Amino acid sequence: MVIHALLAASLALTSLPAQATVNAPGSVDCSRVKCLALTFDDGPGEYTPALLKTLRKAGAKATFFLVGERVEKSPKVAKEILTQGHAIGNHTYSHAALPALLDYEILDELKVNQEVIEKATGLRPKMYRPPYGQTDERVLRVADQAELAEILWTGTTLDWSLRDTKKIKTVVLKLAQRDGVILMHDVVPQTVKVMPEILKELKKQGYHLVTVPTLMRAKGLKAGMSYF
Repeated sequence: MVIHALLAASLALTSLPAQATVNAPGSVDCSRVKCLALTFDDGPGEYTPALLKTLRKAGAKATFFLVGERVEKSPKVAKEILTQGHAIGNHTYSHAALPALLDYEILDELKVNQEVIEKATGLRPKMYRPPYGQTDERVLRVADQAELAEILWTGTTLDWSLRDTKKIKTVVLKLAQRDGVILMHDVVPQTVKVMPEILKELKKQGYHLVTVPTLMRAKGLKAGMSYF
């Protein structure tokens, strides 16, 4: 398999030290304040820099689940996500539906992306999100071999289908809840465009916008386990 070969090549090329996905401990204690984790899948893409600018202006942190093929095309953007204090997770190398693959193919999808992300950012993720949310016990067993915890969500916007700023904003605000995890996509331009309005309203409602690792700091993340 091509991906299997790419893994060996990536291992040979990568010289950066392995690091955890969790950013340096912050001052937000989600046991004491109202926290919410906004997550973005499928990037980095052409709209990701604009989203990063919006998040920076609002003082908000988010979590990005990156696709390896896109990281290879935009390594500087992937690095900038980390530089700005956001969390990074693995979203497979080619955005494959994992349950449809053989065990070694699942492992390749995850491990190749681990190497790609580490090469671009210097960070080796400790969490992943299965494309389409498709997972099962076998996928989790393989994820355990890759030392990855599975992160799902408490609510999904379906922004890729809505493609409407007003509708996306309405759905996000409806899904918002304390200690919630909301799924969006930074490759959807309407999502990025309406994000300033969403952040403003969420802050007005008292939410602290944090990364998934910050949200889970008290419980921690364990490889091979599924969360949310």
